[in-house]
Amino acid sequence: MIFRCSKCDICSIIPASDSIDEAYLEFLDRIESGGGVKAKDLRWLMEQEKIIRSKKDIDRILSDNKVSDPLIDQVLRSDQDYIVDFRILQEPQPDYGDPVGRLPVDEAIVSVIASKGIDRLYKFQQEAVKAVLKGADLVITAPTASGKTEAFCIPVIQKIKERSENGVRAIFVYPTKSLSRDQAPKIKEFADPLGIKVAIVDGDIDEEERKRILDFPPEIIVTNFDVIHYHMLHRTRFAGLLRTARFLVVDEAHVYTGVFGANVFHIISRLERLAGKLQIIAASATLPNAAEFCERLFGRKMQLLAGRGRRGDLNLSIIFPSLRSSRSLAIDLVKKSTKNEHRTLAFSNSHLGSELLAFYAARQGVSIKVHRAGLTAASRNEVEQLFKSGKLAAISSTPTLELGVDIGDVDTVVSDIVPINRLVQRIGRAARRGQQGYAFLVLGNDPISQYYKAHPDDYLSDHEFVYTDPDNPIVKEYQVLAMACDRPIAMAESKDIWQAVQSLVARGLLILSGSRFIPDFKKAGQVLNNYSIRGIGSNVHIKLGNRLVGERSVPQAIEELHKDAIYFLSGKRYRVKELFFDQKSGRQAYANLEQIPSDYPYYTKALTDEWPSVTEIHERKKVLGIETAYCSLRILKRVLGYSNMEIGHDITQGKKTMFDSTIEYEFDTKGFVFRAPQPSDAVASADDGDYVATSGFHASEHVIIEGSAMITGGASHDVGGISLGSSGLIFVYDSSAGGNGASRILYDRLEKVFGRALSILSECPCSSESGCPRCTYSYRCGNNNEYLHRISAIEVMKRVAAGQDCQIGDMHGDRAIV
Repeated sequence: MIFRCSKCDICSIIPASDSIDEAYLEFLDRIESGGGVKAKDLRWLMEQEKIIRSKKDIDRILSDNKVSDPLIDQVLRSDQDYIVDFRILQEPQPDYGDPVGRLPVDEAIVSVIASKGIDRLYKFQQEAVKAVLKGADLVITAPTASGKTEAFCIPVIQKIKERSENGVRAIFVYPTKSLSRDQAPKIKEFADPLGIKVAIVDGDIDEEERKRILDFPPEIIVTNFDVIHYHMLHRTRFAGLLRTARFLVVDEAHVYTGVFGANVFHIISRLERLAGKLQIIAASATLPNAAEFCERLFGRKMQLLAGRGRRGDLNLSIIFPSLRSSRSLAIDLVKKSTKNEHRTLAFSNSHLGSELLAFYAARQGVSIKVHRAGLTAASRNEVEQLFKSGKLAAISSTPTLELGVDIGDVDTVVSDIVPINRLVQRIGRAARRGQQGYAFLVLGNDPISQYYKAHPDDYLSDHEFVYTDPDNPIVKEYQVLAMACDRPIAMAESKDIWQAVQSLVARGLLILSGSRFIPDFKKAGQVLNNYSIRGIGSNVHIKLGNRLVGERSVPQAIEELHKDAIYFLSGKRYRVKELFFDQKSGRQAYANLEQIPSDYPYYTKALTDEWPSVTEIHERKKVLGIETAYCSLRILKRVLGYSNMEIGHDITQGKKTMFDSTIEYEFDTKGFVFRAPQPSDAVASADDGDYVATSGFHASEHVIIEGSAMITGGASHDVGGISLGSSGLIFVYDSSAGGNGASRILYDRLEKVFGRALSILSECPCSSESGCPRCTYSYRCGNNNEYLHRISAIEVMKRVAAGQDCQIGDMHGDRAIV
């Protein structure tokens, strides 16, 4: 905050505070003690405090990079933001292979390649062709639009041609229907000249096309895992076609993380039970643990092949919004970009973020629409087509558009903060056709951004690790039941799934008949018909009047769709008139929406608490001096009320409304627990030592989870955290029922996470006792960012770093703070 005295013309910069009165009092103290500068020297002070860059710095950056671009010049000369870094990303020229005529493939395939003006494949494409032809199970990693499709398509089609067998030979799997339909024509380009038929199978094909596929099976099916799961489960004619498959191609493999990935692991096992062993070829974005992840996902050893493609130069700017919110900066970047006639794609990391950005950008005259999960497929397709045709200037998207759907040329990408490899995936959208591209990474008012502002080089080396947990016991039970519906389970094949089989027998879902386990089809159908392989548990149906307008998965739904919650949908705001949710009833949960005035000034944030109980300890280890245990947990989550948050104000605390009765949800998951050292010095000097200790542990829990995102990638967004009062016990758990693998990523890297947490706390310039959004506050805090104490948390983390010995001991606390 900048304060200026109108009488004496003295200015001072005060760290942001939720209390304007506290900030003003600090300003007065500075004035009385001789601090502050004359208004004419304010820019100099802002430069010294790293609130903005000096004009000299900006001139040097532009000169060093030989930039004379009007958009870059406007953005870098901002007097509200600090330019953390600017560089031109010049993709190294890819290595090329031999002339295409030397490829060991049919002449018709060579002709297709040549017709595209290509006389040599990239070297990674050539190596992929040879590896697949030799029968390797392969993972291909490369950036967006670098030629991965050709790398797996050419050799699979060649092997189908060589064998000349009837029936379905290859299954090409994509994570979304829109991506399947986008990629199928590219596959057909290579297949058609060889007389190899390609067909899309999803829920949108008509009856005539379905009958044609069943009567005259194509050699290549393009589909998704939802369709495969459904047809095997219901033993349809289409499932019978899959028996002849020999190749499974999985594009965008990095999408299959967490619970979705656990389901995919079992679906592939069921598919191989039907068809026999498949040769698996996977394609993925560039990842640091691609081989390890794919080996876990597919349950076998995978050969890794990394490649790169061509694109135009990208102007990358990393920007910290010093005197405005990150959303205001992102909207301004979208506005400036579209005014310069640049086709713009803005990525937000959350559903609400994408809706708010579009809501405010549209108010400022930007032609923009939202593209996110939870909207109907027709709505998303309409947005894609409008943008591709040039009728829409910008899209505000969640990660849905990180995938390779062709939406036409993109000049500019504006992105919330994500790990560098996710950013590369996003900005791969820009300059895909060789034109000059622009990428703006918008830092925020949060611990991670504060750290990267001070350590920008660390941003470029911190990579995302993807994860899944095929051993999720809840997923395994559902999938073993589905497996029995596919075909009864012989006693001889039940060894690795025995625990799940026994549980299903006890529930009356499986019956031992001779030496086989067969399902009770009526009961199994009731359990499996509403099961989603993309998550666990129920969804809440969202209704407007009598019309179903969307759905939201639990537990997120009970936080976003409680009574009187303000819910964003397609750029408009609604109030939740009613929520029906009863976990024990088995009835479909739903939320009814009602419209609100366009000028309604608030949105809402749920107030929650959570109670953990350890059901089993799997592993213990020492991290520095801290005993840590990886375990199975049961979490009771309750929504207690909500805070009204004023739109347009980047505050993290709001007026609270408490419910008469809570909304409750209980689930089993995995996570880890440790006991942090007591902040003895801070406690000894405090009037209320219990409050200081409790608040220090809560702040430590926040910064450990928020800061870990830098080291683990997005894993922190799939975990929750609980600190138990003044006990020092801190729990970190997978937010998905049964577990998703995210907490394990943190557990394995905990020493580095502890170190980063201490840096965030120590380096923050704020002077508030509780800290601020750049160190201790969390936008996900269920306690309205109360019970936080920065000095106490610094002492806790310093004691951890010094190796103070701490045993977990008795796992009880007097209160749970999330």
